[in-house]
Amino acid sequence: MKLKVYNQAGVFLEDREYNIPVFEEDRGIAAVKFTIEALRANMRQGNASTKTRSDVSGGGKKPFRQKGTGRARQGSNRSPLMPGGGIVFGPHPRDYSKKVNKKVKKLALARSLYDCSEELLVSVIDSFSANLQKTKELSAFMGKIFPTGNVLMIDIHFEDSLILAARNMERVFTIDAASVNALDLKSYDRFLVSEVGFEQLLNRVR
Repeated sequence: MKLKVYNQAGVFLEDREYNIPVFEEDRGIAAVKFTIEALRANMRQGNASTKTRSDVSGGGKKPFRQKGTGRARQGSNRSPLMPGGGIVFGPHPRDYSKKVNKKVKKLALARSLYDCSEELLVSVIDSFSANLQKTKELSAFMGKIFPTGNVLMIDIHFEDSLILAARNMERVFTIDAASVNALDLKSYDRFLVSEVGFEQLLNRVR
């Protein structure tokens, strides 16, 4: 599969062939769906909590007499029907995390990478220039390759100055190639990967 290759100045060089795993029809789509669901579930804190009627203070005395008030009878001000009472079927702290097998993760990553490459969303750069130290420089560089859209930059390792420069831009993000997952490849409009970073990414899906 051919991908566009750029140099450090953001100038297009050539369409270069890469050995990206190829998928036919729907193979791997279920793995992508399950993996993304699991990754999103694992990001949930699960600390939402409410009090039932047994947790609310008070309730020792009948709020008002049984008859003669015109109101519905009540036996406790801790009832869910009363203001300040307990909550019925409210959320309680829980663990939302899901386990994903290594083979499923690998298949999901490979399928996601194939889809992004097939849609021409992935471009390769020989390496990220050491001149990209400031937001202004990075913005001008990115404007040459991807003028619009959210961009994920992938490399084996980023310099702190480049990370800080990208952090000041609303549409540019950085991530190490070893940390990329299927959710990352479905969350951005474009991907700019260094040669060494792309090689590491391909090794993860082979």
